[in-house]
Amino acid sequence: MINHPVRVYRSEENLPREDQLAHKIAVVAADPVEVSPEVTEMIINRVIDNASVAIASLNRGPIVAARAQALTHAPSTGGAGANVFGISEKVSPEWAAWANGVAVRELDYHDTFLSAEYSHPGDNIPPILAVAQHTGASGKDLIRGLATGYEIQVDLVKSICLHEHKIDHVAHLGPSAAAGIGTLLGLDVETIFQAVGQGLHTTTATRQSRKGEISTWKAHAPAFAGKMAVEAADRAMRGQTSPVPIYEGEDGVIAWLLDGPDAAYTVPLPEAGEAKRAILDTYTKEHSAEYQAQAWIDLARKLHREHPEAVDAKNVASVLIKTSHHTHFVIGSGANDPQKYDPTASRETLDHSIPYIFTVALQDGSWHHVDSYSPERAGRPDTIELWNKVTTEEDAEWTRRYHSLDIAEKAFGGSVEITLTDGTVITDEIAVADAHPLGARPFAREQYINKFRTLAADLVAEEEIERFIAAAENLENLGAGELEQLNITAAPGVIDLASAPKGLF
Repeated sequence: MINHPVRVYRSEENLPREDQLAHKIAVVAADPVEVSPEVTEMIINRVIDNASVAIASLNRGPIVAARAQALTHAPSTGGAGANVFGISEKVSPEWAAWANGVAVRELDYHDTFLSAEYSHPGDNIPPILAVAQHTGASGKDLIRGLATGYEIQVDLVKSICLHEHKIDHVAHLGPSAAAGIGTLLGLDVETIFQAVGQGLHTTTATRQSRKGEISTWKAHAPAFAGKMAVEAADRAMRGQTSPVPIYEGEDGVIAWLLDGPDAAYTVPLPEAGEAKRAILDTYTKEHSAEYQAQAWIDLARKLHREHPEAVDAKNVASVLIKTSHHTHFVIGSGANDPQKYDPTASRETLDHSIPYIFTVALQDGSWHHVDSYSPERAGRPDTIELWNKVTTEEDAEWTRRYHSLDIAEKAFGGSVEITLTDGTVITDEIAVADAHPLGARPFAREQYINKFRTLAADLVAEEEIERFIAAAENLENLGAGELEQLNITAAPGVIDLASAPKGLF
């Protein structure tokens, strides 16, 4: 890897194009380096993982609306169109990226990478796959594009923090998806450079979508970034240009949205001929919740088994969770969001409330992507009583481990102290989720397939489940025009297109 210094330049300094971060990203994207077997294997895992969570979302409000919007945009004569999860109809690729992006993101249940910034790198899959289907690309083409998408997003996430300035993490997704599309299509450096710049310029937004009363836009935000990446690539291919320097300009993203005119970053990118391996640093979710909640669900399940006395709210005086800065201030009591303790809050809000999640997992000894968020479950009086006894605080050591660049010590958990009414104190801790590569039960192909089977049950016919799994596992061998095999059709009667809400289109 090469570490590239990035800072703000005055206009009169006239930063050469080849020294601009967007251009360096484009150079990486255009590099024809082969994808390693282990990266290919992980890409297949994540294609399966994305399909799992998309299928589980088919009848949820955001995807019903996004799918209805997409279906009003038929594919142009310039390509075959792209598939929308759950149905056989094809649409224009940017709208397939939109609908599928919402489906993948709705349950907050797919892969993650956390470093200087937060991300869900699997959000790259819907836009890159949509373009691949539309253009008749092969499985190997898709694999190369996805390797780039993951690489660029992870490298940006490692080096440039957005949330400190209340900018949403999808600002790293627009450039990464645009770069991945460039690799997929074999575009030249200049075209990818322009697409990356537009991909960034059109996808910067505030983090209010993840604050307070969290709305359905949380699922739409990455889908919008993916859609913008597809459109950016289309414009760049037609010779249209982007603002430059998009990162380093004196009126650019860094100067006005991030650390300001005196900012300095170091962004790692693969050198020429170096394999793109960043996907191997990412990890998926066993549970449908914010990633920082994964380990806490696992710890709560363990405590449920080992300390049944802590399940009853009447036995508990307080629950104190000591954790990282992010967990405390974003999904913990440090956020100062009363909605995180509101039993009538939206699902989107509850999956960003560690007090709620820990309480329910502790009481139930399990976690379910639907039942654990139901109004009936959230409104249970004994749950509300225990929930309001749960608080979080930042612990410096857990914050340090959260930001550590050493994969062996990087952690997303913390410690818990449960004080019972009789004075007994129960303590325990967890560093990473059970499904993490360093966890108690790391996810491998078997677990990805089981997750797919579990979430697709009763929504997809058994023969369709088996067909999709076989196609995904054969991704590397799918020929040009065969990527529609990665779509999944719901069982008859599961989707009622006629009942979708009406809008403008």
